[in-house]
Amino acid sequence: MIYYFIIGITFFISIIVSKILKNKIQTYSKFYLQNHMSGKEIAEKMLTDNGIYDVNIISVEGELTDHYNPLNKTVNLSEKVYYENSAASAAIAAHECGHVLQHKWGYNLLKFRNGLIPILNFSSKFTHLAIMIGLTIFYSSEGKNSFILKLGIGLFSLAVFFSFITLPIEFDASKRALTWLKNKNMVTFQEYEQAKDSLKWAAMTYVISALGSLVQLMYFLSIFSFNKKDE
Repeated sequence: MIYYFIIGITFFISIIVSKILKNKIQTYSKFYLQNHMSGKEIAEKMLTDNGIYDVNIISVEGELTDHYNPLNKTVNLSEKVYYENSAASAAIAAHECGHVLQHKWGYNLLKFRNGLIPILNFSSKFTHLAIMIGLTIFYSSEGKNSFILKLGIGLFSLAVFFSFITLPIEFDASKRALTWLKNKNMVTFQEYEQAKDSLKWAAMTYVISALGSLVQLMYFLSIFSFNKKDE
């Protein structure tokens, strides 16, 4: 019961943050940039200014589907970001290019996180199954058989670690984006503040996700302490 309560609270908070982010972007999208540059053009200029010519800027379907794919070297911008010339579009486009700069200059945390992806992809297939089976065996044996549960929690801890490693990477990409937008005079003061606010709330979605996974991990670990008290 407690577990489902934790999941529910985390889900509820994530919905609120996501709603705020969408409202912010929708609001800031109504104000056009004075330089009249679209998200695509912002991304192209940021890459060019940093001597990067082998990354393609493409449009993808969906909302908030923006991402950088280092495998095929593409900055994928949602259609709204790709075509609009707003502070929100500039911020998101520049943020994704921030990841390109991290990749080009060998940002250590990014390399470390990317090295974890194959392990995480493999472990994620068994994590929840191991936890569910582990919990069943653990309680049916009155806490005597906990190996599978500990295995599941160990696998889940990898996902938690991954989510926290992601945070400084996202913050750094936003910092690179905002620094470039400001130093190259791509935005006015008001547009800069709008871009900064957009990226702040985008980062909050990662923070909430990481904290939510941490709370779940703490709950799983607390099962053992509660069991010891009952003995």
